[in-house]
Amino acid sequence: MHLPPPIHIYEVGGAVRDALLNLPVKDHDWVVVGAAPEAMIAAGYQPVGRDFPVFLHPKTHEEYALARTERKTAPGYRGFVIHANPSVTLEEDLARRDLTINAMARTADGQIIDPHGGQHDLAARLFRHVSPAFAEDPVRILRIARFAARFTDFKVAPETQALMRTMVEAGEVDALVPERVWQELARGLMEAKPERMIEVLRECGALARLLPEVERLFGVPQRADFHPEIDTGAHLLLCLHAAAQAGARLPVRFAVLCHDLGKGTTPTNLLPRHHGHEQRSAELVGPLCERLRIPNDCRELALAVARHHGMARRATGLLPKTMLRLLTDMGALRSPQRLEDFIQACLCDHRGRLGFENSDYPPRAPLEAALAAVRGVDAAAIAQKTPPEKMAEAMYMARIAAIQANLPTQQ
Repeated sequence: MHLPPPIHIYEVGGAVRDALLNLPVKDHDWVVVGAAPEAMIAAGYQPVGRDFPVFLHPKTHEEYALARTERKTAPGYRGFVIHANPSVTLEEDLARRDLTINAMARTADGQIIDPHGGQHDLAARLFRHVSPAFAEDPVRILRIARFAARFTDFKVAPETQALMRTMVEAGEVDALVPERVWQELARGLMEAKPERMIEVLRECGALARLLPEVERLFGVPQRADFHPEIDTGAHLLLCLHAAAQAGARLPVRFAVLCHDLGKGTTPTNLLPRHHGHEQRSAELVGPLCERLRIPNDCRELALAVARHHGMARRATGLLPKTMLRLLTDMGALRSPQRLEDFIQACLCDHRGRLGFENSDYPPRAPLEAALAAVRGVDAAAIAQKTPPEKMAEAMYMARIAAIQANLPTQQ
């Protein structure tokens, strides 16, 4: 596992950045200068790289990549020719990286190698691109947006912002494959301030290309008596912030992102009212999920929240049969986790309004009580005294009765 001279190993990338920021370092990445693949294999490293030479350390299983350069040959993030051999220097490897704060290396004795001013930009809290080659990879736009959601006091340097907009206008983001878009969006949604990811994407024009359904929400008014923030896009950002504050799971955060999409298609003559926006939202969620190949757990919850968050708000006044239909449609009878996630997404919608940031969500109690009542119905006992052909009806009536008994205020 020991590599002979003149081979040199450097720690690079996010691990160096996070250590300088006094943040926990989760993953260590290493670059190897002066080595050929044969030398790595001979030293016991396991090759895993498909697009360029990457090896796993035989004991730590951390990634060691050979120093490399890249040359753009086609649109999109896959259109690169990789050059990796012992002649590539550390400086050449660092020059191909996206941001100055990610283009630093550290030697075994702790010396920082910083040819592009990464330490200065860390102190200035700036995301600044290393070179014009930044424009060759549109994934970097998504990465900056994700970093903005994580490093919440950083700003995009003006020259980098201008370059990102130029990339969008040139159609670079249109070449991104759905899986990579979702990967970065999902990671950004799980950061401390996911609303900043949306803001950064919007500022450079990428949101309109990647999530036009979300872009359309900005500038759309809502009734001030229900939404003091008025702007639907502003409401969405507040909802995403509430989701992060609650430590919500990814399906919940994605459902929050999608819950009001239909308000972007409300006819202008109806504004600021949004009658029927729940159904329109659900109709937009499906195609969006197909386009970006969203996982089923996220898709199903987003559809349930989009379609039913308005009805859930009126839970204290719902008839038992309407409550049962609501629980059935959202999938709560199959999985209690679904109702928990649904309520949390609705809570974020409720708190995503100016002045309501710390308020409770009144429908929680009747929704949870109704589900508990339904799940308490003894199906085995009913089956013993009910013909098979009447079992479905008997279960339905038993569940209605159970909801009625547990929600005495229902009429």
